[in-house]
Amino acid sequence: MEMTEDIVIVGAGIAGLATALGLHRQGLRSIVLESSESLRSSGFALGLWTNAWRALDALAIGDSLRQQSLPITEFQVISADSGLEKSSVPLDVYKNRNSECRCLRRKLLLETLEKKLPQGTVRYSSKVVLIEESGPYKLVHLADGSLVRTKVLIGCDGVNSVVAKWLGLQKPVDSKRAEIRGFVEYPDKHGFEPKFHLLVGAQVHFGFIPCDDNGMYWFYNFTPSIAHFDQSATKDPVKLKEFVLSKIKNASNEVKGVVERTPLDCISCAGLKLRLPWNVLLGDIVRNNICVAGDALHPMTPDIGQGGCSALEDSVLLARRLGEAFLLKPGGAVADEEFERIRYGLDRYAKERRCRSFLLISCAYLIGSIQGSDNRVVSFLRDNFLARYTLAIVLGMADFDCGKLLSSRLI
Repeated sequence: MEMTEDIVIVGAGIAGLATALGLHRQGLRSIVLESSESLRSSGFALGLWTNAWRALDALAIGDSLRQQSLPITEFQVISADSGLEKSSVPLDVYKNRNSECRCLRRKLLLETLEKKLPQGTVRYSSKVVLIEESGPYKLVHLADGSLVRTKVLIGCDGVNSVVAKWLGLQKPVDSKRAEIRGFVEYPDKHGFEPKFHLLVGAQVHFGFIPCDDNGMYWFYNFTPSIAHFDQSATKDPVKLKEFVLSKIKNASNEVKGVVERTPLDCISCAGLKLRLPWNVLLGDIVRNNICVAGDALHPMTPDIGQGGCSALEDSVLLARRLGEAFLLKPGGAVADEEFERIRYGLDRYAKERRCRSFLLISCAYLIGSIQGSDNRVVSFLRDNFLARYTLAIVLGMADFDCGKLLSSRLI
């Protein structure tokens, strides 16, 4: 079977669905090719900072998601050695920044994005196996033998992106660190205040954050070689839970209870990868009418909480540039040819995302390296002084506005 579509998006993750919705809000049709049989909701939850909420507002779903999440009011640092509070910083007006932070169930975000799309936009069980060129068009071959001919191809297909490989981007590298994640649902209210709770100490970087009155998301970042982690435990949730509890043994019973209550099927462990920042800065993230977004563009460690947030930024900016290419009359040096307008719009998108992605990846890696260091001097500074500065960096990187989509009055 062969079909022709103006815009094809590979991957129905956050970036793919948000880009499709951004295009739909401007009256543009796209299809999303997803290799899995249904919506992927792994990852449990994610923290969304100011820049993400600005993007969600641009997509017109911010307010509905706010009604199903809690506004995080403070960043609280707790000593992993004593279990006592070391510092507590209000988030709303920290350093005169009106910051917004909420933790959202990943499934809720993906389902909300998908429900706002026209029926049939997402094509499941559609694995891309080959990309070819046919004049200005891209030919996308699927595992079932289908062929899709498209004017624009967008890769939102994650860390192991087929589209990124076609563009010649290097494979993401191993950061030598890992993260254990968990999600627990309390039958009654969990009773924790809406704060970002962080335990820090010698080889301890454990955080937990409420999504709503019942759900709690937690994570533990570590360097396996330093933490003497048994690699055979990676796929064993019982051992993962025991490992985390052994590292936070001096925490309060309430804090340890967050991990103890977590069902075994809601605990996972994964190595942390990143794209080398200079590969984003110098490599082809766009070529003519093909580009990448989200983790296909800038996989990064989670140390500044910007993976999902920056993917939403990508989506709004990319949708707007394609809206200009398809919907607005060309002007200035832009030629009348549609493919030339597409190329021009994607080049503008690349310029907007290249340096931003470089900074996000570099900043996350630097902070993660400090957090995972076993150097005595670095550890002392980290545990006693750097938490507040880390928050300043996190909020600074989140203070970004992707802008709005095209107004219907301009289309």
